[in-house]
Amino acid sequence: MAADAGSSPHQLPCVFSPKSRQYLALCAQDGRLRVWNTDSKTLHQEYVPSAHLSATCTCISWGPCRTVKEGPRRKKRKSEMGQVEERTDLLAMGTAAGTVLIYSTTKGALHCTLDGGHSGGVNCVQWHSDDSLLYSGSDDTNIVEWDLQTGKMRSKWKADRAAVTSLCVSHDGKLLLSAGQIIKMWDLETKEVFRKFTGHSTAVTTLRFATTRPPDSNGLYFLSGAAHDRLLSVWQVRDDGKDKNSVVSFTLTDEPQHIDLVMSNSKEEGVRLAVVCKDGQLHLFEHFLNGPCKKPLSPICTVQMSDTKDSPVPIPLLAAALGTDTRSVLLAYGTHLQPVMERVEINTAERHVCLTRDVQTSLSLSMETTVSKVKTPVVNAKSRLLVPGLPGHQAPVKGTAQGSEKRKKDIDTKEMSIAERLGEIDLSTVPTEKGASKGMASLQTDNFAVLLVQGLESNDANILNKVFQTRKDVVIKKTVARLPLSAVLPLVEVVPHTLVPSYRAVLMVRWLKAVLMHHTSYLASLPDLVTQLGVLYHMIESRVKMFHKLTKLHGKLYLLMTQVSILMVHEKIKKKKNNFTQLTV
Repeated sequence: MAADAGSSPHQLPCVFSPKSRQYLALCAQDGRLRVWNTDSKTLHQEYVPSAHLSATCTCISWGPCRTVKEGPRRKKRKSEMGQVEERTDLLAMGTAAGTVLIYSTTKGALHCTLDGGHSGGVNCVQWHSDDSLLYSGSDDTNIVEWDLQTGKMRSKWKADRAAVTSLCVSHDGKLLLSAGQIIKMWDLETKEVFRKFTGHSTAVTTLRFATTRPPDSNGLYFLSGAAHDRLLSVWQVRDDGKDKNSVVSFTLTDEPQHIDLVMSNSKEEGVRLAVVCKDGQLHLFEHFLNGPCKKPLSPICTVQMSDTKDSPVPIPLLAAALGTDTRSVLLAYGTHLQPVMERVEINTAERHVCLTRDVQTSLSLSMETTVSKVKTPVVNAKSRLLVPGLPGHQAPVKGTAQGSEKRKKDIDTKEMSIAERLGEIDLSTVPTEKGASKGMASLQTDNFAVLLVQGLESNDANILNKVFQTRKDVVIKKTVARLPLSAVLPLVEVVPHTLVPSYRAVLMVRWLKAVLMHHTSYLASLPDLVTQLGVLYHMIESRVKMFHKLTKLHGKLYLLMTQVSILMVHEKIKKKKNNFTQLTV
């Protein structure tokens, strides 16, 4: 059975669901929880906590698969009455505010909120084999046992002098591992320390039980990983208590970020381990735990990913899940905002494997039909699709039958070309449904976004100028909001070079402001943002340097014009006085 891959407070949470690995839960820079379906590779659900900006999510843990009695709508047969189904449902999220949110994927809503237990941020959450119990560790050095049936704290005890950074419950649910300054093993029945382990100089970010054997047989092992540590340590729980040092070490290229393992049930069965490091590499291990091993063990295979460009750029791996087959691995790579999931076959006979992927074509924001509000377009089978749809609005094109065409005789299904769409753009007015005539196709913000993507892909200055000439802030904001993430960076790079110089400054500010309002979290996730936006950065820097000089010049001109206007007023008054004296004489 694969261990649930948890998350540490030092990186963005990224966790596969247990057993079937059907879902991938992530919390990105924007504080939103996104649940992706690994089978269909689509966004399944999205949840925005009420305090997602002030109380960001620090850790995630999937609950055990719950046994749900659920049958079809039709009347059940006698043979079906006893059938049950195990389903992944609850998801625990620890926050920086000290609360724990329980989210239900079945309901698609918040199940309950556990608060009042911690005075500091929650660093780790861990489920008990009984899905009604949950454990949380915090910066306040305490461990809290929660009862989900009542939604209240069941017990609370001080675990360490430092913050509790990691937790793990044993397979039988009798022992709990906690990590602060040292690793402690607790008896969950008495809440007393069973063993202590020391060996890490930095905060322990990962704890995993590696075997399911009882502790009285010298066969209970667990592993630990720490921040800034390139070794995974394996510890043996011995009867005689002589277990102060680790017995096995696994070498890594960087600190562990995500760990998945298949536990060992006997001495004849080895432990399979998949470790994703902070540098984006995946290391695969396989070892029989039968006592100490003097030399650190190297991975049997290391997996890296890169793009298909002429100068390959590494693609970071986010998480990995081992399959039942020794060669099958489920990978998640890319960014936390738009991960790509893929099940691959790894040839472990090779020590180093490099997989090349075109991430831009693999990214998709399409949601399942049960969640998405986007409707599937129905067009004539003979019509041609001239303009591609936006990523995130993709849907299979269905041909209509001849019988259905009779019901739509009065509807004009003529497809517009790009030239006709450009001609329909009215720069002075924004088309509305009420003001648009029935015979004329109105160009909405969806069309602007489609044209903008088309212009960015083809680098057509005519299309880009037509779209960029839009001066309505509402249209600009909605167009930018409908853009796919893959088109954000090209848009930022092309705006300063495409706009007509006569009104470049005003429109550039409007478009860049809209991009920063809607896509700041995506831009912040790019590792080489400064180099990619170097041209824009230097342009802004030069304008800022000139701004002070222009301000001084503006002040001098304003003072000069004021003095000139005062002199002109005095001259007029003087002339009027002279004219008045001449008339009186």
